[in-house]
Amino acid sequence: MDYFERYRDLIDDWDAFVAAVQRPLPTTIWANPLKITPEKLQSLMAESGIDLTPVAWYSGAFRLPDEVMPGLRWEFMAGLYQVQEEVALLPALLLDPQPGERVLDMCAAPGNKTAQMGAMMANRGTLLANDRNGGRMRAARDVLNRIGLVNVTTLTWDGSSLPGEMGQFDKIMVDVPCTCEGTCRKDRSVLGRSSVNASVKMARIQTALLRKAVQLCRPGGRIVYATCTFAPEENELVVDAILRESGGMLTVCPSSVPGLVASPGLTGWQGQPLHPDL
Repeated sequence: MDYFERYRDLIDDWDAFVAAVQRPLPTTIWANPLKITPEKLQSLMAESGIDLTPVAWYSGAFRLPDEVMPGLRWEFMAGLYQVQEEVALLPALLLDPQPGERVLDMCAAPGNKTAQMGAMMANRGTLLANDRNGGRMRAARDVLNRIGLVNVTTLTWDGSSLPGEMGQFDKIMVDVPCTCEGTCRKDRSVLGRSSVNASVKMARIQTALLRKAVQLCRPGGRIVYATCTFAPEENELVVDAILRESGGMLTVCPSSVPGLVASPGLTGWQGQPLHPDL
């Protein structure tokens, strides 16, 4: 936890933060609306003695009891639900892809958010799932097939160099590769790999991806930028750089999700003032 001391001034309750990141990560699933209703899934799992706890801020998502292994159940194999970390449900909720829209997932593997977005689109419209890692995209295709999606096209490409000939998109998910500090509840080894240099290096990739998303998003469209790290170098500083490049052509949209507690965005970091929209 020593490395995380650099975030102490950002956290209202430091002891609570330290306790939170050391607790085991609960398992969360969401009912696949293409195949089952949340109520029916609850009933079906209850028949096997499994009580699902609804996630307060996300309709159709549930926490599983600790002893349940969700990937080994027939309901999972049949595509009735998908396993996805609770916080990872947030980016697609904010992107809000709608049936009939043209949507791009720039860094799609391993496919959980793509599956979530495709289900939200009710298999209508176009969802392009891209990732430069071919092996991870093969795994993503397995997820998309199991969920029952037919409106998804997969592509293996460096997201930062996607060609303009693709045309423009209504919505773009930019769930970038990162230093993964936020995954320390399930992988303690990330604490040993965390460093400012790693974040700065990763930020160059992230900025290039977000810049490309801006180029591919239609006027009036929406982009969601997401990481699973705490580092401001990979979060606010990346968005700050793109906002300044845009010359006022981009707007940061305020957001709130009923039942989900959030903190204000940073407007400065280590003496560096950031774009006031943040």
